[in-house]
Amino acid sequence: MMKRTAQLYLIIVSIVGLGIFFILHLGSHLPPPISSISAEATAQATRHVTDASNSSFFASVESSLRQNATNPLSRLFLQLFIIIGASGVVAWIFTRCGQPAVIGEMVAGILLGPSLFGLLAPNAFQFIFAASSLDALRLLSQIGVCLFLFAVGMELDVSEVRHKAQTAVVVSHSSIVIPYFLGVTLALFLYSHLAQPGASFLAFALFMGISMSITAFPVLVRILQDHGIFKTSLGSTATACAAVGDATAWIMLAFVVAIARVTSVGGAAFNLGLVLVFIALMLFVIKPKLPGWLGQPALGRPNPSKAVLGLVLGVVLVSALTTELIGIHALFGAFLAGIVMPTACGFRDKLVVRVENLSSVLLLPVFFAFTGLRTQIGLLNGAQDWLICLVIIAVATAGKLGGSALAARLTGMKWRESLQLGALMNTRGLMELIALSIGYDMGILSQRIFTMLVIMALVTTIMTGPLVTFFGKTRTMAAA
Repeated sequence: MMKRTAQLYLIIVSIVGLGIFFILHLGSHLPPPISSISAEATAQATRHVTDASNSSFFASVESSLRQNATNPLSRLFLQLFIIIGASGVVAWIFTRCGQPAVIGEMVAGILLGPSLFGLLAPNAFQFIFAASSLDALRLLSQIGVCLFLFAVGMELDVSEVRHKAQTAVVVSHSSIVIPYFLGVTLALFLYSHLAQPGASFLAFALFMGISMSITAFPVLVRILQDHGIFKTSLGSTATACAAVGDATAWIMLAFVVAIARVTSVGGAAFNLGLVLVFIALMLFVIKPKLPGWLGQPALGRPNPSKAVLGLVLGVVLVSALTTELIGIHALFGAFLAGIVMPTACGFRDKLVVRVENLSSVLLLPVFFAFTGLRTQIGLLNGAQDWLICLVIIAVATAGKLGGSALAARLTGMKWRESLQLGALMNTRGLMELIALSIGYDMGILSQRIFTMLVIMALVTTIMTGPLVTFFGKTRTMAAA
């Protein structure tokens, strides 16, 4: 049998080989093709080849590498490598200084922008972050933020809110309305000089209020864990307040975006109606039915199947697309998709791990870098600009920290714990940058006020840890 198979193999190979040889022999006698280019073009091509042959080897290699480096895919890979590398190094430095890694990633994004990298090495900056190559980064950053907000929605613990309902509602809403009022008031003095040309005062004032009132729930949780107070009464109260405040602030931001994007009262009312309908649909229709669609066995599996992950991703995409079509940005749809995910059998925890592994390592640093490309600290070139920036930081801190602490004290907490809670609620971080980016993209915030508000977000977030420690030590000394 083996002998017969070998003979058959040799026969097939021989016949095919002879056929190829015969065809090649016939083709060698065919007339050459007629050139379709002119004699002048032929001469130019000949001169080009001659010049190339006379050029040095290294010049040829350099030209080839430069041409390959300007390829869109090559440039994107170079950008990602630099962004991830810089984010990792700066984040490590900040963690060694007792700050959350996300603060280092935010700072790394600014350092990679025109504020430092573009200032020290303008040619390299223009080559790596060429304006024509930023569309891909922008889309990746938006995908990363959507996934991040999807994870934030899943991390909101409603049971904690129920246990601390009275304090959570009073403190969280006070930490929103008081700084919001101060932000709108501040807009009266900043609108004429710092709003984007063409932006209405209504839109500018509403975004200034939002920028003062946001709390970064994920960063706050990280700070609580780093200080070892996550499981304490203060930690659970802060988590509940931040959860309620986060959800309330994002709903408010959705309404602000809906109002700012339309030019008539009727259009604004219609958009707000669509927002309410969609929120009701997600909370009262999709959320109760989703566990049944996924199936109880799928929820209990230690590793969700590809089919389950596909269905979850479909919910996120459809929700994000719906809010984008409504006109309130895809981020809100992703956030709502996280809220409606089932909690049974730790299903949310399994999803959060998978989502955060991708978004935190790759996509969120891209968002920070893209934000850094828009932040030009050099635009604040006078004492007046820096004075305005300091006023913004002071107003934001007074409204958020002071308003939260005062409300907590009125609910029965001690002054020291109230001040600690106020310091925690003053954390803004990534959530602030997301809101600012929306205002910038909508043409409401100018680059100068955008830069000032980014600096405010960094300063108020960096001061959170030291203030919590300071108020804690002060309480201990008073007790002793």
